[in-house]
Amino acid sequence: MIRRASAEFIGSALLAALVIGSGIAAQTLTPGDTGLQLLENAFATALGLPVLILIFATVSGSHLNPVVSLVDAALGHRSWRDVAAYMPAQIIGCLAGAILANLMFGLPAVSISTTDRFSWPHLLAEVVATAGLVLVIFALARTGRGSVIPWAVGAYIGAAYFFTSSASFANPAITIGRTISDTFAGIAPASAPGYIAAQLVGGALGLLLVRGFFGRSAQAAGHDQQ
Repeated sequence: MIRRASAEFIGSALLAALVIGSGIAAQTLTPGDTGLQLLENAFATALGLPVLILIFATVSGSHLNPVVSLVDAALGHRSWRDVAAYMPAQIIGCLAGAILANLMFGLPAVSISTTDRFSWPHLLAEVVATAGLVLVIFALARTGRGSVIPWAVGAYIGAAYFFTSSASFANPAITIGRTISDTFAGIAPASAPGYIAAQLVGGALGLLLVRGFFGRSAQAAGHDQQ
C-alpha cells in the first residue's frame, strides 16, 4: 500500500508540475498571446501525461486523479481502502507539484491564485470533460485496449483544453493544486469547490455511461494499462 500511494503522490506531483510549469513557461515565452499560451500548455500536457501514466501504471495504476480512483472502486476493480490512501496522496502530491513548479520558475513557493473561473458554462464544461475522461479510460480498459489508454488520455485532455470552456481540469486534485499558483494555469480558491463538485458529477455520469455501454465485468483500469 505504501508503495502504491507513494507512486500516486509522485505521479500527481509531476502532473501538477507539468501542467502549471508549462503554463508559466508559456506566459514567459509568448506574453500577451493567450491563445498561443493555451496551445503550448495543452501540447506539453498532451505529451507529458502519457509518459507519467506509463511510468506508474504497473505500480498503482497511474490514477493521478481522485475521480478515476472513485470510479475504479465503484466498478469493483479497486478496494475502497486503496482509494482512501490514493486520494490524500493525489491531493498532497498536486500541492507539492504546484510548489515545485513555482520554485522552478523563480516564483514564491505559494502564491494564491486570483483567477476567477467560476461560471455555469465552466461548470458544465467540467462535467463534460470529466465524464469524457472516465469514458475514455474505462471503455478502453473494458474492451481489451488498455495498452493505448496513456496515449488516448493524453490526446483527449489535449483536445479538451480547446473544446471545453474551462480548459478541462477534470481532476479534483489538480484543481486544488492550481489554487496555490497565481499563474496561467491557476484557479482562485473560491472557484475550486464548484469545479470539484462538477468533476464529481461528471465522474458519476461517466460511470453510468461505462456501465450502460460496456457492462459490469472487466479488469481494473490500472491493470489493463500494463
